[in-house]
Amino acid sequence: MRRRLLGGYLAITAVTLLILVVPLGRIFATSEHDRLMRDIEHDAAAVAALSEDALEAGVAPPLGSTLDNYAEDPGGRIVVVDSQGASVADSSPDDRVGTTFLNRPEITAALAGERVEGRRYSSTLKGYLLFVAVPVASGGRVHGAVRITYPSSTLDRRVRSVWLGLGLLSGVVVLAVAVIGTVFSRLVTSPVQRLESAARRIAAGDLGARAPAGARIPELRQLAEVFNEMADRQQALLDAQRAFIGDASHQLRTPLAALRLQLENIESSVPLDVQPAVATARSEAARLGRISETLLALTKAASGPGTTTQVDLGASLDSRVALWSPIAAEQGVTIRVEQRERFWVHAIDGAVEQILDNLLDNALDVSPEGSTLRISTYRVDDGVEVHVLDEGPGMGDEQRVRAFDRFWRGPDAVAGGTGLGLAVVAQLASASGGRARLDLAPGGGLDAVVTLRRAEPPS
Repeated sequence: MRRRLLGGYLAITAVTLLILVVPLGRIFATSEHDRLMRDIEHDAAAVAALSEDALEAGVAPPLGSTLDNYAEDPGGRIVVVDSQGASVADSSPDDRVGTTFLNRPEITAALAGERVEGRRYSSTLKGYLLFVAVPVASGGRVHGAVRITYPSSTLDRRVRSVWLGLGLLSGVVVLAVAVIGTVFSRLVTSPVQRLESAARRIAAGDLGARAPAGARIPELRQLAEVFNEMADRQQALLDAQRAFIGDASHQLRTPLAALRLQLENIESSVPLDVQPAVATARSEAARLGRISETLLALTKAASGPGTTTQVDLGASLDSRVALWSPIAAEQGVTIRVEQRERFWVHAIDGAVEQILDNLLDNALDVSPEGSTLRISTYRVDDGVEVHVLDEGPGMGDEQRVRAFDRFWRGPDAVAGGTGLGLAVVAQLASASGGRARLDLAPGGGLDAVVTLRRAEPPS
């Protein structure tokens, strides 16, 4: 943003300078040309007036000091010719008096009584000349002509010097705008960047992040205040929501446990035709209990990054495999651990066990009889990846992304699930400083991957 603002300032400055400087330079070039031509015309008229009587009498005009002045001026030249086009006075020391100038078109035109001026190429000087030629006449008779020339390079040097000055002035203006624009853009962008940083921290789960409200620009200061008010309100709403879910889940524990106990007690004493209904009710009560426990775990994990401890991943794996292996065996599924080395990881208290329980539970739900459920761990940079691979039907790309949403269940999901298992996995992994994802397993099925930060084993 800062670069775009500065680029906008410089672009506006450049366009403004082009609009002002280019016409100004052209106006000066035209003005300088006109001024030089006026000076030359004035000198030519004055020399013609001084030479009129002498040319009419057929003698050399008295132009000594004037010719000397032009001889000292590099590039300028005065030539006075008689009616036959022969020079009678010349400021150039290289040409002798009597040289004919009838081959010069401006001299010929002046002897014909015309007053001419302009610019032409001189093959002798190998460059362009500015010239003024006027006739010397009296009583309607032309006695001679006066021609004054200046190299065009003299005018070009003056014009270039002006363009150079305008260019230097433009450079100074652009530099000043760049400095002022940099300072101003920082005043604008710094509060915006701090506001963006606060927004990113809130999006990452740090609900305590706030934007500094000390911006010097009133509009940005008001924006920061409104943002902080929104963040406060959002935090209050989320805190209330979490408190409600946590309290509700906690309060539901006891009545659900009592309901399950009552259903178990009456199941054997009711008529046989009613027992299936009682069993279904008991199963649903158990499912409500699992949902309650899961929501409680989600509420705890969603409170933000928690305090982590060093956890023996290998020991946690051994304990969960020992717990789930008999359940897997009842379904005809084998659990095999492919662990290269034992790792320690950083995780919040109880997170590793809950993550493994949810991953194994989901994997067993989709594993066909006679399949193998494989568990492996790998070192990845400064983390450890835990892979749980099943041989089930797998999921499409969109389904693997949505699988971590709360209460989302696939179209082929096993009946009785809550749709919260993977949401708990992702939340606990994030709270522990890690992450979770679903990949396609080689040969079919899913590869559930959880990455946790690696820890050094305690001494």
